[in-house]
Amino acid sequence: MDFDVELDCAGLLCPLPVLRARKRLMSMESGQVLKLLATDKMAAIDLPHFCAESGHQFLGTPEPDIYFIRSK
Repeated sequence: MDFDVELDCAGLLCPLPVLRARKRLMSMESGQVLKLLATDKMAAIDLPHFCAESGHQFLGTPEPDIYFIRSK
């Protein structure tokens, strides 16, 4: 999948991957895609929930620990 920004949150525990994703998404233009690497297993629950609450589009996890989000 094509992406505009990559963010490495490997090794960080909840809630840090979501907080860093939120901060990065705030600086991105609408429609840009964030590729996020997060090894914390809670990210699989927290990131889709964050997207649903904030209006960003969760695009999925094509590989373990890799998440794609389209900014609102």
